[in-house]
Order: sequence, then C-alpha cells, then structure tokens
Amino acid sequence: MPAAHAERPLLPGVGPDDRRAPVDAAADPWRSVVRVQTNLAGRCTGALVGRRTVVTAGHCLFNPRTRRFLQASSLHVLFGYDRGEFTRHVTVARVVTDPTYDPAAATPMLGGDWAVLTLAEPAPDQVPPLPVSVAPLRPGTPLMLGGYSQDRAQILMADSACRLLGESGGLLVHDCDATRGTSGGPLLVRTVGGGGVNGIGANGGASGGGWAVAGVGVAAGNAPAVRNFAVPSAHFAALLAKDTAAGQP
Repeated sequence: MPAAHAERPLLPGVGPDDRRAPVDAAADPWRSVVRVQTNLAGRCTGALVGRRTVVTAGHCLFNPRTRRFLQASSLHVLFGYDRGEFTRHVTVARVVTDPTYDPAAATPMLGGDWAVLTLAEPAPDQVPPLPVSVAPLRPGTPLMLGGYSQDRAQILMADSACRLLGESGGLLVHDCDATRGTSGGPLLVRTVGGGGVNGIGANGGASGGGWAVAGVGVAAGNAPAVRNFAVPSAHFAALLAKDTAAGQP
C-alpha cells in the first residue's frame, strides 16, 4: 500500500483556517509597513510611525551568538518590498530597545520586546507614517496584522479579519493569523475620524488610511487554537512622544 501523505504541519500562530492573504504593499495602510533586515540575514517586519521612525520587535535585532543587540549600522529598512523589489532602502542611524528586555534570559519580559529605529534619512514622501494608539482596547475589537511571514517571505501577507481576545502579562492577546517573520509587524486598530485613537498623531498629517498602530507583534501561540501576542504601543509611546517633543521626526 502507498504510504499515507503526512499532513502539512501548522505554522506557529496560524490556525487550520488560515485567513492570511496577500495585500497591496503600495496601498494604505500597508504601504507604511516595512521589511527590516540585518547584516546577519535576519528579517522581520516594522511600521513607519514618523518621517524617520520605525517600530519593530526587539528580538529581531538580537544576536544570540554575542548575546547583544545589533548596532544600527547592521540594520536596513526596505519600503514597498515585493518579490525582491523595493521602492527605497534606508539605513538606520539609531536603535533604542527596552533596557529591561533580555531575549537571552530564561524568562524574557516580553512586554519589553520592542525597538524604535531612527532612520538615517526620511521615509519616501509617498509613505505616510501611521498614528500610534495608546487607548485601552476591549476584547472583540476588530484588528489587522500584516508582515513578511516565513512561508511567504517575498510578499506582504495580512489577516484583516481578526479581533482582540484580551490581555495577559502586559501583552495584547489576539487571534490574528501570523507566524515567524511577522514579528514587529503593526497590530492595527481603526481610528476615530481618521485621527489617532487617544494617542500620538503621525508626523506629516497622514491618516494611515484610518488605521493606527495599537502594538507590535512579538509571539505566536500554538495552533490550532490561535492566541498570538503583541506589545501594546503604550510600552514605547513615551519614547516616541519624547522624540517628537525634542524635534526628532
């Protein structure tokens, strides 16, 4: 008898009814989602929240061999990435991570798994920064999450029909289908009247297509019960506000 075909194993953070679908990297709000790459061939996702500011996940920038975070000179941000092509490559001038977050610790404090990148030059004019929401979210709030997943790393994939499940350990718990590579991708929530949701307005006056960054994706739960996690924007909003007050774009 022929051997039975093994079922394709579910990816971490993706359920059997995978809702992810390709999205247009040139349309709102996805044009504000970037690909973050390192000189060590690592890659994650990020979001533009200021003319020269990108937020992503801290663990994406960690070198496990040296047990240190990578220097800014080792990081690259690609705008409009699609199948090996991109509209702009920008280097990074500064990296700030949460001083309490150590990815090499036995039990890392995932609430600190964020990073703020200052770009060496402004983002392209056609890419609007997304506003940042720090408003508390109720369970059931509609969300979206997109990024460059490990299984479809050459295109931008998103789950645009997911919801907040609640909070746990200082993290937002949601059911958006997402897996490795989507780390650092923005967890998006609808804005009110096209502005920020009790948060930080994006520099440049752009609305982000009516969506704001409520957090950054950092961890994928075990399938098939999809419970994924994001660091709330409130954890890094003070740094963004400080930079804005200091005149940093």
